Amino acid sequence: MAGFNKVILIGNLTRNPELRYTPNGTPVASLGLAVSRRYKQGEELKEEVCFVDIVVFGKQAEHCGQYLSKGSGVIVDGRLQQRRWETEDGQKRSKHEVVAQTVTFMPKRQDGGGGAEAPAHDDVGYEPEEHV
Repeated sequence: MAGFNKVILIGNLTRNPELRYTPNGTPVASLGLAVSRRYKQGEELKEEVCFVDIVVFGKQAEHCGQYLSKGSGVIVDGRLQQRRWETEDGQKRSKHEVVAQTVTFMPKRQDGGGGAEAPAHDDVGYEPEEHV
């Protein structure tokens, strides 16, 4: 049976994007995203926050580094990926992250929050064969 791997998240950045380049020059941006959910438990209104690591490649990564900052609202459309590695002392580690196919910048908040002026939609699709 074939699988289906699609993630769509709407949230706010928890930190400024970290932009770096692979040895072959491909731009890579790392984003931290907070996605919240409000629900009622009895008469009490509660909020649950999920923190998700996002990875963006190519020109879109450069746009994220240039136009986004902590607190910026974004819509991320991508796929879930698990990375595995071994620490220097031999412990195996793994982590789930979302590899973004598109990042849509949300309009700035009127209260002064959010990032710099940015294009409304940055959907330069880039799917690398490998990344570091």
